[in-house]
Amino acid sequence: MSETSLLAAMEGLLFVAGDEGLSVVELVPLLDVSEQEIETGLVQLKQRMEEHDRGIQLAKLGERYRLTTKAVHAPLYKKLAASPVHGGLSRAALETLAIIAYKQPITRLEVDEIRGVKSEKAIQSLTSKLLVEDQGRASGTGRAKLYGTTPFFLDHFGLESIEDLPPLEELDLNEETGLEEADLFFEGLGDENS
Repeated sequence: MSETSLLAAMEGLLFVAGDEGLSVVELVPLLDVSEQEIETGLVQLKQRMEEHDRGIQLAKLGERYRLTTKAVHAPLYKKLAASPVHGGLSRAALETLAIIAYKQPITRLEVDEIRGVKSEKAIQSLTSKLLVEDQGRASGTGRAKLYGTTPFFLDHFGLESIEDLPPLEELDLNEETGLEEADLFFEGLGDENS
């Protein structure tokens, strides 16, 4: 593997690993090179990122390496967080938001079961927009995260409390019509309050 492709592969793997990062020991079998080559490559990758003034940097925490944002850009990230609903919500995000709003606290697996598809990306999007938050852990095996809406959700949709959601009496969120009605409600409120 050439030096350039090794560095690109390392960067890609570190990006995919996210906050967990990867250790040198974990990178060795993935890239099929020696620990020394990995360590040299990590030094080179860090230098290249610094030389090219990239928006991300290579950071080491304990024995793990991960890609992080630069502290110098923190004011920009705060600005983004201050207006978290900077774009519309996708159909998947609207469905997921409706389910969480009406069934909270609820686990991701329960949301998946209701929607019939995976909801991980939609929940991540809703969390980044500050509409949904982690509300503890479910009891029992695995202790899955529980999700619920945030105070920002109430503010954004002009609600005083979760009880102000329109009643979906006898309307099963497992049914397509229930999801459509809830989606239309949130779309309409989002337009009014944008």
